[in-house]
Formats: sequence, C-alpha cells, structure tokens
Amino acid sequence: MKHEHIVKAVCPGSIAWELNIEPGDCLLTVNGNEIEDVFDYHYYVNDESLTVLVRKSCGEEWELEIEKDYEEDLGIEFEQGLMDEYRSCSNKCIFCFIDQMPGGMRDTLYFKDDDSRLSFLQGNYVTLTNMSSHDIERIIHYHLEPINISFHTTNPELRCRMLHNRFAGEALKKADRLYEGGIRMNGQIVLCKGVNDGEELKRSIRELSHYIPYLESLSVVPVGLTKYREGLEPLEPFTKEDAKEVLEIIHTWQRKIFKEKGLHFVHGGDEWYILAEEGLPEEERYDGYLQLENGVGMLRLLSDEFEEGYQKLAGDCRIREVSVATGKLAYPFIQKFAGRLMEKYTGTKIHVYSIENVFFGELITVSGLITGQDLAAQLKGRPLGDRLLLPCSMFRSGEEVFLDDMTSAQLAETLQVRIDIVKSSGQDFIEAILDTEQEIDYE
Repeated sequence: MKHEHIVKAVCPGSIAWELNIEPGDCLLTVNGNEIEDVFDYHYYVNDESLTVLVRKSCGEEWELEIEKDYEEDLGIEFEQGLMDEYRSCSNKCIFCFIDQMPGGMRDTLYFKDDDSRLSFLQGNYVTLTNMSSHDIERIIHYHLEPINISFHTTNPELRCRMLHNRFAGEALKKADRLYEGGIRMNGQIVLCKGVNDGEELKRSIRELSHYIPYLESLSVVPVGLTKYREGLEPLEPFTKEDAKEVLEIIHTWQRKIFKEKGLHFVHGGDEWYILAEEGLPEEERYDGYLQLENGVGMLRLLSDEFEEGYQKLAGDCRIREVSVATGKLAYPFIQKFAGRLMEKYTGTKIHVYSIENVFFGELITVSGLITGQDLAAQLKGRPLGDRLLLPCSMFRSGEEVFLDDMTSAQLAETLQVRIDIVKSSGQDFIEAILDTEQEIDYE
C-alpha cells in the first residue's frame, strides 16, 4: 500500500517554508522510505541530511536535499495529525466516561481513542488491546516514549471483565515487551469501588512495581460517575472512609518501594485527598510530577507556585473587583489564595464561586468538565466585578469553547462581564487577579 500525506499548513520561517513546500503538496518519501504514519515521520526526519520527495499540487515531483540540525523539525502540519486514520477503542469499559455522556453533543466528544501514537504525541492512555505486535516492535525500534498505559488491574480475568474484552488479560503481556525493549512507561488505574480496589489494588501495585525502572509512575484515580449511567453496570461513588483506605494502601506501597527503589512510584489522584480530608503530599513525594495531566499533584504544584509568587509581592491599595469560578475540587484552594491576596491588596475584592456540575451530575467536581450553561445559570445576577476569571481547563484545547459548545464570548454577553482565561500555574493566577496590564509591585 502506497502512503501519501497531504500538507495542511507550513510554519512561516521553517525549513519547509524556505523550500516552498505549500498546503496541498503531498509528502511521498523521506530518504527513500515510505512514511506509514507519524511514527515513521518523526523517526526519519530527525536525521541531519534528508532527501525528501514531494509531489506538488500541480503534479510535479520535487526531490529536495536538506541539511539541518539533528531533531530539527521541518515545520509541516499534515491534514491527518497521525498521518493515518485514528484507531478507535475496541473495549466497552464499565467505567468509560464517554458512555456516560448525554446525547446531542459534538461528534468528536464521542470518539473513543485507543491509539498508541496519541500516547506518544499527546500523552493519551492506551489499554494495549488495540496494539498489534507490529506496533510494539515499531515503538521499540524507533524508541518512542513514554507510552502511557491504562492497566486498571493486573488480574487477567478481572481485566477482561472490566474492559468487556476477552483479549484484555492477554494484552498485558505487551507491557513485558515494552519493558524488555527499554521503553519508558507511565501507568494508571481507574479505581472502581468493589471491583479493582482493596486486595486487587494491592496485587496490581505489587505486580506493576516489577516493571520499575521503565514503568516510571503509576497513578490511582477514582472513577468518574455522571448522572447518565442508565443501562450501564452499577458503580457506587467512594466515601470518605473508602478514600482513607485507598490512601493507606498507596502510602504503604510508597514507603516500601521508596525504600527499595528510591522512588515513590504509585501516586493517588488529588480527589482522594480532598475526599479523605487529608493534607496533600509534599512536592518530593510526586517524583517530579509525572502525571499532572491525570490530576496527580496538580493542587500541590498550584499551591507551591502560588506561595512562591505570593512571597515576592509588595501589595498595594488599588481598587479592584474580580470574580473566579472553579469546580468543587479546587474551590477550597482558590478561596484560600483569594483570601491571602486580599490581605496584602487591601483595595481588592475577589468573589470565588464553586460551580456545581448540573450538566454531568454533582459527583463530577473537576473544573475541566464544567459547561458554559452551568456557569451562566449559577453566576447570573451574582457580583462579578470587572472581570470573571476562568481556568483554561474549562475550554477545548486552543479554543474558547466549552464542552457544550457555548463560547466564552457568548457567556460574557450573557453575564455582561469581561472574561479572562487563566493558565494553570499559581503565578498565572496571581497575575490574572492583579491584572498584568497594570504594574505589579514586587518586594
């Protein structure tokens, strides 16, 4: 099968731009090698000397000789991000969030990916059930890492039941090949009450710890349960007592593994600590925050960044009034930050609002799943000041659109307030509150 890849865009000033490669052109080969997908492309274009064969939109074929720095990118964006079709998930996991979404949302939200190439490129988690031996060997050959793996359990029979896939247990052996190939991995366990917790969780941590050092981290996160579970396997939410038991297992294994291996390895998602009403671990226990995108250590990092930035502030008495909306999980932290800032900036008034997730259900407490319509309904008529600050996690990547397709402009019109989207760091929060368009005084 011949693979041809159409150019969608070219970065101005890049190597491809200087060589007059244009949208609509077609990449044929690199150094005589056909490009199957993004794995091949990233591997072959790393070289310092390249011969690239391109078919122009007019039909001419150009052979381009390129000398560049090692790993320097060509600056080409292709019509298909993976340079191949996306692979959808063949499982029907009992905890799948997509199966718990209401109808009528945009089509892309219902696509279940299980593509190892997205794991390498974007940090997505894969179950291994959709990976062929050819995929595994290419990952090892090209040394593409890290690969993020959804283990959930190391009990083969239980894994088959949880994923509703009779091959799910056997697929665990693919992690052995990645380990033997020296490929760095991160793992996750989505914990379901009465299913893979308790003794099963202890078993999974024990067996997965054998993959150290190539399995660098293992996160344990609670299952997300929306109100749309009719017809799905019954699952119960975790209680405060459950969360304490989960953390006791995690902390026991952290101590054991750290003593033996010098790293903590297994980490609990932030939600466990909030639910158990326990303090967050210190920064060093997160081993460098390897799973921030999985909600592991995000609140600790946010708190430490805020504290570091706060200590440098001189304070002032300028008049400001702003508002912040967040999910229930982060609310106590944001409220605390706001209080500290108002102590130092005596003319500043900060309204902090905890938004209940009516759209998905009250058990969903993270900011990233809050919709525009919930914000509009719960903030209408409330004091908002001159600006409403919203975390960037509420929006589709690179756009100002909520999960329900409401835009930030529409929400601003509804609430009659300027909306500022805030990046995820503690320093960004401080600067957004104080408005960096004005001068901030530092000690």
